[in-house]
Amino acid sequence: MLGATYGLIALGYTMVYGIIQLINFAHGEIFMVGAFGGLTAYRYWLPGSLAGNVWVALPFVLLVAIGVAVAVAVLVERLAYRPLRNAPRLAPLITAIGVSIFLQEMVRLFYPGGKRQQPFPQLISSGTFAVGGVTVAWVSVFVVVVAVALMVGLQVFVKTTRTGKAMRATSQDPESARLMGIDIDRVIVVTFVLGAALAAVAGVMQGMRFAQIDFRIGFLAGLKAFTAAVLGGIGNLTGAVLGGFLLGIVEALATQYVPHGSSWKDVWAFVMLIGVLVVRPGGLLGERVATRA
Repeated sequence: MLGATYGLIALGYTMVYGIIQLINFAHGEIFMVGAFGGLTAYRYWLPGSLAGNVWVALPFVLLVAIGVAVAVAVLVERLAYRPLRNAPRLAPLITAIGVSIFLQEMVRLFYPGGKRQQPFPQLISSGTFAVGGVTVAWVSVFVVVVAVALMVGLQVFVKTTRTGKAMRATSQDPESARLMGIDIDRVIVVTFVLGAALAAVAGVMQGMRFAQIDFRIGFLAGLKAFTAAVLGGIGNLTGAVLGGFLLGIVEALATQYVPHGSSWKDVWAFVMLIGVLVVRPGGLLGERVATRA
């Protein structure tokens, strides 16, 4: 299940890097803000008579989470990243770290309740079933199915739609794309919107899976999603998905079979990353991203 979450977040890293060559370290906080937006929608805006109706509550929570995450991502792009688009690469990188800390502290200080951990509604049945002696939760199945569907949908969008073709053209050569009449600013905003929407869905699904969220969930999840993107091959959408699932599988196996695995699962994930990059520095499915002045 975590592999699906990492894959969704990793797609945001990959798309933004492919378009403007920015490692958006604030993307994990977009994931966190989306989760809190969904929680706020359920807790304060959804009538009590509808809270138990999954067909109403789940779409409402997801739509609000996506709306909040997209709004924050667009504001961050417009106010923090766009003015630095032609600056040395270190400037937007430091800005991204600053935005990440700002969003963490904003949620910590202003979210009602004052507690670090907030209970998240389990909108999908918490029941389980057995397959080959392995117990599987229905919510985990839901998370994987939704994540795979969204990942496939994004691939189809990028490869077949007019906007997707504009994104690929901008990624390959932004100046030539501009000369051909492509609105580069619009393409970049669409990229941030898509990445934020996927991160928001991942945030809601993680909240449902673990029945709680806190303002720090974005940091580690974002770091691991970035690791997944690098593992699969930064700039490659399929590689980001593959890296996310591999990372989740390694963590699950380490927790299950390695002594004290639950304490060391994060270590094994990064050990795997180092091992892959030593053998294949571009990642498993890495592709060359155009170098820009």
